[in-house]
Amino acid sequence: MSLLQFGGVTLAFFVLAAQAAPAPYPSTYQSPSSTPVLIRNATVLDGAGRRLDGADVLIRDGKIVEVGTALSQGDAATIDAKGRWVTPGLIDVHSHLGVYASPGINATQDGNEATDPVTAGVWAEHSVWPQDPGFATALAGGVTTLQVLPGSANLIGGRGVTLRNVPATTYQAMKFPGAPQGLKMACGENPKRVYGERKQAPSTRMGNVASYRQAFADAEDYQHQWQKYETELAAYEKKKEKDRDPAERPVPPKRDLRLDTLVAAMQGQVQVQIHCYRADEMAVMLDLAREYHFKIAAFHHGVEAYKIADRLAQEGVCGALWADWWGFKLEAYDGIWENLAYVDAPKNGCAIVHSDSEEGIQRLNQEAAKAMSRGQRAGLDIPPERAIRWITSNAAKALGIAGQVGTLEPGKIADVVVWNRDPFSVYALPDLVYIDGALAFDRHHPPVTPRSDFLLGQPGVAQ
Repeated sequence: MSLLQFGGVTLAFFVLAAQAAPAPYPSTYQSPSSTPVLIRNATVLDGAGRRLDGADVLIRDGKIVEVGTALSQGDAATIDAKGRWVTPGLIDVHSHLGVYASPGINATQDGNEATDPVTAGVWAEHSVWPQDPGFATALAGGVTTLQVLPGSANLIGGRGVTLRNVPATTYQAMKFPGAPQGLKMACGENPKRVYGERKQAPSTRMGNVASYRQAFADAEDYQHQWQKYETELAAYEKKKEKDRDPAERPVPPKRDLRLDTLVAAMQGQVQVQIHCYRADEMAVMLDLAREYHFKIAAFHHGVEAYKIADRLAQEGVCGALWADWWGFKLEAYDGIWENLAYVDAPKNGCAIVHSDSEEGIQRLNQEAAKAMSRGQRAGLDIPPERAIRWITSNAAKALGIAGQVGTLEPGKIADVVVWNRDPFSVYALPDLVYIDGALAFDRHHPPVTPRSDFLLGQPGVAQ
């Protein structure tokens, strides 16, 4: 089905509205000024499946210019990276930084609008606190881009936002220009527990599914109302001016922010991200997506994703997973160490390491290393140049930004991490992190490291 059609009818209202009005809360992110840089003699994992030993990376005007050997220096500042490794900037597809900010007190807990099972109209970005110190610690772990999502109390929790990991006063100044929003959905125990304890629906898994279906059925009806209005408006405006009776001018349907979001999902304008643990429930959600004509970008957490790895690959759905976090509730019981590796193994398999944690986001490389090691023990061939995709290019794909970031290819945004050693070593640390070609973090020169205003003046925090 075309992104701009439903049932063979063009969705004129949504197209015209997008053309007529600017996007609300637009990004004000500005690429920082940068100077040309040539990183020499490194082991490069480009995120596109290649490993190059003794290679150079040339950055100019915030972009990757070339990756190869013996590149010409020109006017570029040179960094000798012999013995060090270079990768794309890391991307976390499942973060709650800024909406469950530190310090972890009630005043900073803004991730779940747990007042209705379907809160598709809320946007996580309107809860993001840019002063969350977690952004800086994530940067020190090599994370240059992250998706901030609502929590999982609700069946449909609202829209997520993709951010550049830069210090800013407003979230708009962090917002990744042009990146599609995400739509956070959740299946299983969380929504049925939250609302079941309140003696509300849904209190069962069948109640969960019925509620999803009703929400999307309402969205379909909303589409049809706007289609009818556009048809009637077009007919009215075709009349000669003298024949137009203002009293007969069609009245548009009432705007519904919740249904706007669900229509956007069905049109492919937002990336649907689903919190789901069990294989059987993931299969149900795939059927739901087929019924209501939306595409699932990724299942998040997916402890049992290994059981349907082939189907996920066939349908082009990523698994955003933990390396070894399971068993903390019944639906998360049937985990295995090899989950990530098995989801990655089929042709077109798309495995992603995600955090869901303000601590885990600092160590995505180590989480990927654990999953890589377990897959190798199971007999799978997972070299570093394959595993790095789990925290770079595959993540970019799930966020709809693969054309801009996630690999070190000419023309891509120069988000680059220089590691002190193999990034899959437990001793690995980022020495340098570049965002848009500008140095954003330098481990050996603390003044380069951004500090949250919230920490200024705090005892023991370097100024």
